[in-house]
Amino acid sequence: MKKKELCTVESQEMISAGIYSLWIKTPSIAGEAVPGQFVSLYCQDGSRLLPRPISLCEIDRQGQRLHMVYRVAGKGTAEFSGLKAGDSIQVMGPLGNGFPLEKAAGKRVFLMGGGIGIPPMLETAKSLTGNSDLTGAPEAAKVTAVLGYRDVRFLQEEYEKYCDVCISTEDGSYGTKGNVIDAIKENGLEADVIFACGPTPMLRGIKAYAEEKGIACWISMEEKMACGIGACLACVCQSKEVDSHSHVHNKRVCKDGPVFEASEVEL
Repeated sequence: MKKKELCTVESQEMISAGIYSLWIKTPSIAGEAVPGQFVSLYCQDGSRLLPRPISLCEIDRQGQRLHMVYRVAGKGTAEFSGLKAGDSIQVMGPLGNGFPLEKAAGKRVFLMGGGIGIPPMLETAKSLTGNSDLTGAPEAAKVTAVLGYRDVRFLQEEYEKYCDVCISTEDGSYGTKGNVIDAIKENGLEADVIFACGPTPMLRGIKAYAEEKGIACWISMEEKMACGIGACLACVCQSKEVDSHSHVHNKRVCKDGPVFEASEVEL
């Protein structure tokens, strides 16, 4: 059940150009969150009424903490980048659905992340390899994280603690030159299940690859949001089925997603 509460900043640091790592202490949200969900953060500036959605990178239930890694993209996230230990911030969550971890139990899994879609896959990696304190974790899977960067890498060392890592960079400065699909092909990797998060062109390519190979695939969509709870229809995506809320071929990314079975949505 989503809650809105006043949380305390535990730490924040810039880990790459314009990319920040933020840990917050939360009395109740961390206890209910699951991999793949997000939270909405509220600005203190009264002129910015709408919250900013940020995906969950790590969930520490025992410590009642949440870890978020985000990119400064506008005035709201720029404000967040100025937060320091001890500051307070209004947070609503957990929001949306998570990855269906049970579908990957005991299987070979690709966790595919591109750009700022890399952070939300980290808690998923921990959960699938038995390194999370979340209850009801499925049988451990054989996980390979396939991470796509433009150039500068972040969170690579964190992933390497829990699973194999394969990297692509657009400029070829590290790993495979190209995208995440190029990295899979170059390294001869195979999987039974794909969980992915990243920009739409990347997800479109992953969906096509999964269909070609007959691999079960779930994708987490990145979309600009307004309310974050499914009321305003500002973050709809095209779906194959008629939505029971709007009665058209739409899905609300914030409410029905952000995780969808790839065959559910048109990209």
